[in-house]
Amino acid sequence: MGEVLAALRALRVPLSMDEYELQARVAAALTGAGLAYEKEARLAPRCRADFLCQGGVLVEVKRGAVRRPLLLDQLRRYAALPEVASLVVVTERTVDLPRRVGGKPCAVVALNRLWGVAIG
Repeated sequence: MGEVLAALRALRVPLSMDEYELQARVAAALTGAGLAYEKEARLAPRCRADFLCQGGVLVEVKRGAVRRPLLLDQLRRYAALPEVASLVVVTERTVDLPRRVGGKPCAVVALNRLWGVAIG
């Protein structure tokens, strides 16, 4: 999960991207970090993940306002699957999610937190 988070936290994307462009940027970040993944991974009926990365790290991309209860339901379905070891949600805006969903680690990469001025 750490390698996936590192790759995704390096993303710098414009505010005006559609979801397909955002998914393309996520794919490029994962590929650039040398991480294997399956895009649009069909895991079960009604369970198609945006990305399933090596080691069972599931990445779900959400654009716009996120409806937290619906997202949590979706993440619980994913977490119930044996091939999913951990969950990462990439969002445009910050969303408060628990650190564990269905007993599996869960992390959020909120792109609005990455839009700030870099000081170095």
